[in-house]
Amino acid sequence: MRFRVPLVTWFLLSATVLAGPPLSAQSAPAISAAATAPETTNLGDIFDRGRTLEGDRRWGEALTLYEDALRQFPADRQLEQRLRLSRIHYDLGRRYNDRSFRDSLAALSVRQAQELYGEVLLKIQSYYVDAPDWRQLAEQGMVDLELALGDPLFVETNLRDVPTARIGRFRRQVRDLLGRHDLSSRNALQNLAATAARLARGQIGLPEAVVWMEFTCGATNSLDNYSTFLTAGQLNEVYSQIEGNFVGLGIELKAADGALQIVKVITGSPAERGGIQQGDKITMVDGQSTAEFSTDQAANLLQGREGSVADVTVVTPGRAPRQLHIRREHVEVPSIDDARIVDSTFGIAYLKLTCFQKTTTRDLNDALWKLHGVGMKSLIIDLRGNPGGLLTTAVDVVDKFVGRGVIVSTRGRSRQEDASYSARESGTWPVPLVVMIDGESASASEIFAGAIRDHHRGTIVGERSYGKGSVQGIFPLGHANAGLRLTTAKFYSPKGKPFSGVGVVPDIVVPHRVARVDLDAEQTNDADDALDTAVRAARKELASPGASGVTR
Repeated sequence: MRFRVPLVTWFLLSATVLAGPPLSAQSAPAISAAATAPETTNLGDIFDRGRTLEGDRRWGEALTLYEDALRQFPADRQLEQRLRLSRIHYDLGRRYNDRSFRDSLAALSVRQAQELYGEVLLKIQSYYVDAPDWRQLAEQGMVDLELALGDPLFVETNLRDVPTARIGRFRRQVRDLLGRHDLSSRNALQNLAATAARLARGQIGLPEAVVWMEFTCGATNSLDNYSTFLTAGQLNEVYSQIEGNFVGLGIELKAADGALQIVKVITGSPAERGGIQQGDKITMVDGQSTAEFSTDQAANLLQGREGSVADVTVVTPGRAPRQLHIRREHVEVPSIDDARIVDSTFGIAYLKLTCFQKTTTRDLNDALWKLHGVGMKSLIIDLRGNPGGLLTTAVDVVDKFVGRGVIVSTRGRSRQEDASYSARESGTWPVPLVVMIDGESASASEIFAGAIRDHHRGTIVGERSYGKGSVQGIFPLGHANAGLRLTTAKFYSPKGKPFSGVGVVPDIVVPHRVARVDLDAEQTNDADDALDTAVRAARKELASPGASGVTR
């Protein structure tokens, strides 16, 4: 299955990766909720909703709520504080609900844990896009440890028989450690972690490796919204996602009112064959109610090896609950979700590009030639909800429509991160373009839309894109089969315009009303205002002097 995860989508190319906003991660052990903050919501309502989610320990939903709210109220400090708190708890839950992490931590020696922390700090010093603030990293490690000591899941796993009062006394001691250490270097941070680890073992019997791991995760996860520690399971998911395949049911999920709501069913997947549809809700997995668990735990119930069976109770609106038995299989994730002619009179074609993975260039080639064969004279490319993906795949896709010039450039603190990618004239499709984007179009999607905009190659329709303008590197680590995702550079449009916090502004703005609709052949859906607008823009392009058809 695919889970919609706040700010943690994994995309890889050697060490170069682009990641997006709250996105889909294949088989990820955590999910988020439809806890978004509508444009009409006021801050009081947001904080009331957030307090309820935090009190119920629904950290993924709280995280999504605050992320969306900050897009509406970007200068609110209290929102930022609630977001940071939710992210710490969310990351903690993801780790401790991940069997690969628990197994690796149990086998990790103190020396190995020390080396892991040192390795992570060295990579931050060498490759992170900004010069590291060592004090901030130290403080975040202490905050992670202190909050973990008050988290029921952490305590149940590591301190089950330790009295609560004793843990509380040690938490208060932890707060005083920062003032006793010089925190101006990597070595100083390692000394601080070593002191905390020894105290934790002596005072409450907490294994030292556990403390070192909290410092490691605190350092990585506090750098920005995209840098993070990757457990062994998560690192494997990186490679599965970028290859465009995984083992699961073939569904994308989000949390909704104690259930797992189906956002999408992959064509040809076990879930589709079993009768699961978009909009359904899973209320029980293997006889256990999803309402009895955190969203992370409920999602984990659906994990399993290839060939195993998930017994799920599915509720379809207006129908009685159904008990289904779905076999987990190897699922291929298509890059092109839909490709067809939507206006045969004008020869206007449409394709939905869902991600930029390893197979995207091949999938796009196939789709373009099929559309060409049925009379394509103009093309609408729908990037709504597309979280991004591989940097080089984004470049290759732009290269199919832009004949010459810069496509994107990257700049980092290290000169080796500075690069410029340009188009090659051969193999260019001169077909007139309309590109559709929305607030969830991010990363590689923004590279594509930004290049089309800057080269005046087509019309951009929809909403301002997400504004994710940084490049991440994936670094396998020496212990625990773990990895590090680290922001190493920022990327810029052909005209040198940044994407971070800015996004791509469409030529024709269409406020969001209905997202990701299915199209009926030969006609548009009246409910999809953006698509209707895109079709009108395509007709106008074809009617203008000098409009090009598909001539190869």
